[in-house]
Amino acid sequence: MAPKSTSKKDKSPPSDPDGMFSGMVVFLIETGVQSRRLQIWKQKLVQMGAKIEERFSKNVTHVFAIDANSLLQKVDRERLTRSKAKLLAYQWLEDSLTKGEKEFEDLYVLSLQSGGGGSLSPKADNGSHPNSSEITPKKGRSSAEDAKNASPRHMIDAKDLAVVDSRDTKSASSLATRSSSPEVASPEVGTSDSSSLYKPPDLNRNITQIFGKLINIYRALGDDRRSFSYYKAIPVIEKLPFKIESANQVKHLPAIGKSMQDHIQEIVTTGKLSKLEHFEKDEKVKTISLFGEVWGIGPATALKLYEKGHRTLDDLRNEDSLTHSQRLGLKYFDDIQSRIPRHEVEEMERLLQKIGEEILPSVIVVCGGSYRRGKSSCGDMDIVITHADGKSHIGFLPKFVKRLKDMKFLREDLVFSVHSTEGTDSGVDTYFGLCTYPGRELRHRIDFKVYPRDIYAFGLIAWTGNDVLNRRLRLLAESKGFHLDDTGLFPATHGAGGKRTKGSASLKFDTEKQVFDFLGFPWLEPNERNL
Repeated sequence: MAPKSTSKKDKSPPSDPDGMFSGMVVFLIETGVQSRRLQIWKQKLVQMGAKIEERFSKNVTHVFAIDANSLLQKVDRERLTRSKAKLLAYQWLEDSLTKGEKEFEDLYVLSLQSGGGGSLSPKADNGSHPNSSEITPKKGRSSAEDAKNASPRHMIDAKDLAVVDSRDTKSASSLATRSSSPEVASPEVGTSDSSSLYKPPDLNRNITQIFGKLINIYRALGDDRRSFSYYKAIPVIEKLPFKIESANQVKHLPAIGKSMQDHIQEIVTTGKLSKLEHFEKDEKVKTISLFGEVWGIGPATALKLYEKGHRTLDDLRNEDSLTHSQRLGLKYFDDIQSRIPRHEVEEMERLLQKIGEEILPSVIVVCGGSYRRGKSSCGDMDIVITHADGKSHIGFLPKFVKRLKDMKFLREDLVFSVHSTEGTDSGVDTYFGLCTYPGRELRHRIDFKVYPRDIYAFGLIAWTGNDVLNRRLRLLAESKGFHLDDTGLFPATHGAGGKRTKGSASLKFDTEKQVFDFLGFPWLEPNERNL
């Protein structure tokens, strides 16, 4: 009898012995992973030189799982402890494939200490997510309509790579029950003393300034994945205690992949970057980037304006399709681009606290963002507000805004929505607008977010940032079966088509530290969050 033919579909993909994963012997924990996603990962591993084992053995060099709980369900803890295999989250594989080279394994190691989810190092980057195009753009660049319903710019939505199975969801629900009544603690407040300042050596401005320009260009073009990669690299570079003379000095640092190394080498060798020069000479890129700097104009709108024949900001002044908020962004374009010195932000924060106290005694008013992280200047001000009694914040924002307008501190409105009185949208009130430093006409961007006390910690984390930290917290929460945003930490539930959605009730935490502790992420003071 002739042997049964094997269809082309059933053949294993050809393996590259010199591929990226050459030498790896891999054991995959399938719990919680979509079958299609698992199939893709297997194909990529084999194609790039890895060998996949069906059983866990001493030959295995790498074990991949969604989290430590899934891993321990399949392999005994003692065997894992004795093994020399690296225990990694699947995110390492996804990030390595996206980047085109291996990410640092140590940043993705699954901890078996408590049997919880994977632990990510706060001092190093865990790589870019393949769907980082879903990063919420800096609100100064996004459309005003989007801003009405958007989470803070620091909170980043990442598309699910895998679905937590029913056992994980059940576990998440039980955790929610146990953690719903934390011990009450005093709320954190912003600090402005010199000890909290962020003072990196910043010896490589020749590199970080060029990367900063590329961030704005890619953001304006709607390519948030590339924009975010440069955003991650800048803090790593500016913290270095030495002047970079060769890319070899930084090739092992987080967020500095092969392409980033090539850019650095070109800059330190020639003093410039050909990619940036190309962009700056390209009329379309240059124009769309310029339009994207106007508050309220996003990438899609900027492209449409370019296609209409507009080439300068003056051209836009006669464009009928611009919204009221976009016209304000255009009118005060130069003002909004100006950085605000730290001492002025500090004075304005004190003013806001004084006015807030006059309207509502004991109200908590904190300036978040780069100011709370200790930066020497700020692009705008993010003001996070609550009241300790959990109810007096209701209806506070309209009174606060009116008083600040009467004294000509607030000058123009961009977005204003009140939900606390009706209990909608988690009861969070929002105001985006333009303000002036007392005695001056220069406009600055300012945002107010008023949170109920029981979710204030989440709002404070979100609006303090930075993007890299909030991204890690978000992904870590997802790995444990939760959805994290500025309004809470919600047990994830399965929606239509297996897609994960957030549950209706958030866990309750009184302080930022309690949120960090629950997620298993080492506590960072605000000035330590410039990751």
